[in-house]
Amino acid sequence: MRALVTGGNRGIGFAIAAGLVARGTDVVIGARDADKGQAAATELGCQSVHLDLERPNTFAPAIQAAGPIDILINNAGILIEDSMIAALDGLRRSMQVMFHAPFELICLCLPHMAQQRAGKIINLSSGWGSFAEDMEGPGGYGVAKAALNALTFALPRDLPAGVTINAMCPGWVHTDMGGPSAPRTPEQGADTALWLALDAGDVTGKFFRDRQEIQW
Repeated sequence: MRALVTGGNRGIGFAIAAGLVARGTDVVIGARDADKGQAAATELGCQSVHLDLERPNTFAPAIQAAGPIDILINNAGILIEDSMIAALDGLRRSMQVMFHAPFELICLCLPHMAQQRAGKIINLSSGWGSFAEDMEGPGGYGVAKAALNALTFALPRDLPAGVTINAMCPGWVHTDMGGPSAPRTPEQGADTALWLALDAGDVTGKFFRDRQEIQW
């Protein structure tokens, strides 16, 4: 069983990759910086591929290099806090990294999953993109995460038999993005993603935090 973790060279993605390796999963991490990706992969004892979510021409070569993917974890993200009106490019980049790229990677991984009649897709989202939590994400971040949530909710109707998709919120995690004041460790942030990937069964089209379903 092989998993691809985007943005797996640091933070929550690194913790997810480490947890999967510890459970005996064959792991490939995708990284925008090939050198940093390879360094992290060496530390983890896994494979790395060059995957820049703002450069769609890297997607197919990365999937080809990674090999057939059974578990896709769309983890990579960016936080651009500028006003969507004042800085139009911020929304475009946010949507590319956190909506368009995950969807394109899903499509690239689906042929193998369909053939196997099995597959897990986990989207790293946020309460900042939840309407139930007032969509507090700044700039384009909350909008992009809300779009990712909508994709997660709607896509089960089109997925092949045996393939599941879920979103999860890791909480406020002490990472480069979360900052030093964040109360949760990357390992705590990674836990629900690992549970969805390996232990949650055939649940699909749901949104989770700390292994508990939450509202969109």
